[in-house]
Amino acid sequence: MTDAAVDAPAGAADADAFAVVDFPPELAERFTTARQVADAVLFEGYVLYPYRASAAKNQLRWQFGVLVPPGYAADAAEPAHQRTECLVEPRAGARLAVEVRFLRVQHRTVQRAAGEGAGRTFETVPELELPDRILVPWDEGVVERVRLLVPVERLTDGDGVRHAFVLPASHSEQDVTDGAGRVVGQLARERQEVRATVRLTARPLPGPHGALRLTAVVENASAWRPAAGARRADALPYALVSAHLLLAVDRGAFVSVTDPPQWAAGTVAELRNEHVWPVLAGAHGRADAVLSSPIVLADHPRLAPESPGALYDATEIDEILALRTTALTDREKREARGTDERAGAAVDLADSLPAEVWERLHGAVRALREVTGEGAAGGDGGALPWWDPGADRDVDPARDRVVIDGRSVGAGSRVRLGPGRRRTDAQDLFLHGRTGVVEAVLHDVDGSVHLAVTVDGDPGADLWRIQGRFRYFQPDELTPLGEA
Repeated sequence: MTDAAVDAPAGAADADAFAVVDFPPELAERFTTARQVADAVLFEGYVLYPYRASAAKNQLRWQFGVLVPPGYAADAAEPAHQRTECLVEPRAGARLAVEVRFLRVQHRTVQRAAGEGAGRTFETVPELELPDRILVPWDEGVVERVRLLVPVERLTDGDGVRHAFVLPASHSEQDVTDGAGRVVGQLARERQEVRATVRLTARPLPGPHGALRLTAVVENASAWRPAAGARRADALPYALVSAHLLLAVDRGAFVSVTDPPQWAAGTVAELRNEHVWPVLAGAHGRADAVLSSPIVLADHPRLAPESPGALYDATEIDEILALRTTALTDREKREARGTDERAGAAVDLADSLPAEVWERLHGAVRALREVTGEGAAGGDGGALPWWDPGADRDVDPARDRVVIDGRSVGAGSRVRLGPGRRRTDAQDLFLHGRTGVVEAVLHDVDGSVHLAVTVDGDPGADLWRIQGRFRYFQPDELTPLGEA
């Protein structure tokens, strides 16, 4: 990714005729899997734990894919455009579906009501406390979509196609009522005008494959100009936030930019992707959809099946984040619910997770599934994976023994610890000379032997034993002392 200026053709034919509200079913289906991942990209960092507007983490939002007005981009670290380039192999009569998705910032203020009926007035306040939530000012994110359906042959015609769109400014007010149905305040929402342009071109590649070099540029075209001392917060209402691109063809396939075939490797190396990275995003085994994201992903990304729902803070582990959320005080949860509907939904989700979902959140070893098979998890009636001790009846950690200095050592044996200096961590070195009891003899998949030990005098030894957590040593780091 580079910061090079956009050089897409300015004289491209207008593509307003290709704008659509919805895609045909056969093309909409291409985006089913991709859109799930795109939603996670769209709301990455939208509202961070502890989900309150007052939290320090939520003072700097919208971290990814922000396309600011060009008049502000010169003085900002964020660009006014993003450029996607990839290779596509279309068949005759192919159509390209293009969907630009982003969040539009909507500023919300809170007002308290005074008086009744026609004489009611509203006063802007820093917060409005209700029994179930505490409403505060907040910048909401509204999902916007721009869809184009273009015959691929038009992309190679002259300067391609160009589509400019305008989202007009707006103002709305929403009454806030209490439990008795009385109006106690209102929420005033303000949106600024957003302008942008999408440019699409394609160039045939030499050779027998019939491939095209496809270029898609999304550019903020706002006329807003910052005043002296303008801040990022002033530019965001005119920006495209979390902007990304979905592409699909109804006849043909895309070429992976991450792992291209040999014939395309040279051309792929010359592609210019600026502020985004395109990956194959359809179902596995298919290459008819692409997600161009401001977050670098691998081909065919998908949501973790264990994830119970959106928590909006993907830099955290779901289990830790959900546990922390349940630990919020009742007032903090009311503040979260009053900050944003999505924040309130995250709090409600964490509070309602059943025990079996918590179990799934504790971890998954995906890297071994290519070896074990997708169903070899040991918990659904399938065979145990090869790395599970239970898969080998000749292995029994509680009964196996190993010979050390001519003496048989196993579970229940007392030993003196002598950790090896070059293959252990600093914490174990503090145990040199201490004594302990062997709890199990373990064989790893490389044939090495490790002994699990509880240390004498450790006040947490009984707890570690219940949890199956021990100190591990190799045989030559232990000296046998007899049986416990």
